[in-house]
Amino acid sequence: MQARSALFDLYGDHLRPRGGRAPVAALVKLLAPLGIAPPAVRTAVSRMVRQGWLDPLRLASGPGYSITPKAARRLDEAAARIYRTGRVGWDGRFDLIVLSAPSSRRERQRLAATLSFLGYGTLDEQTWVATRPGEDVDLLLDEAGVRYERFTAAHAAGTPGAMGLVRRAWDLTEIGRAYERFVAVQRPLLAKVTTRSDDEEAYASRFRLVHAWRTFLFRDPQLPPALLPERWPGTAAASFFDRHAARLRPAADRYVELCLDATHRTARQKGR
Repeated sequence: MQARSALFDLYGDHLRPRGGRAPVAALVKLLAPLGIAPPAVRTAVSRMVRQGWLDPLRLASGPGYSITPKAARRLDEAAARIYRTGRVGWDGRFDLIVLSAPSSRRERQRLAATLSFLGYGTLDEQTWVATRPGEDVDLLLDEAGVRYERFTAAHAAGTPGAMGLVRRAWDLTEIGRAYERFVAVQRPLLAKVTTRSDDEEAYASRFRLVHAWRTFLFRDPQLPPALLPERWPGTAAASFFDRHAARLRPAADRYVELCLDATHRTARQKGR
């Protein structure tokens, strides 16, 4: 688990509901159970500041960092998709983007990752498609300096044609297998966490569960049911995730509060 990715998970799943800010000492303490060393946390934080995801600030408990408005939008969108709080409807139309790909390979890869996160699949290197318009996609493309054209279109062959287009844009067979692997890997790990486990163990297990589930934001566009294959593995995987994420949430919340409180107490004692 990379420190930068873990920080996104930490802010999105635990700190965003608590004001989106935390002292550095708490960040270090909260990532320690994941095996992430303090220098890696500080390096990742500095990188996220340069990229516009975090802002430094001075808290009563010491130096800390808060999420930027850009980060807040991204984290809120990710949370809605992770916990599927919004309805996935479809009006039969696609959002199409035809862009001039950047010349730099690194920039092309970064752009592809961003569009994939926003739910777009690729028909070719320049043409991307989604079943719903991605929020902030125009802003993101403008910020990247990419020239593009954007269209709304319905397939002339109706739902059968739309299903064919979807299968060109995404490898649903491989995504389905990835969901099955997710459950197969996580099930024995989560079975070890019982009511006798301490809060730190439950927190770490839940953190890894959410971290693994979050990778599907870059793989699965969460297509409307009308365009999915029968017996879609993602449905069973979502139920599995929801059940265990909810089961471990109380213990994880207690551990987060413990770490935040311990940081505040330490700061008060040093200030005496």
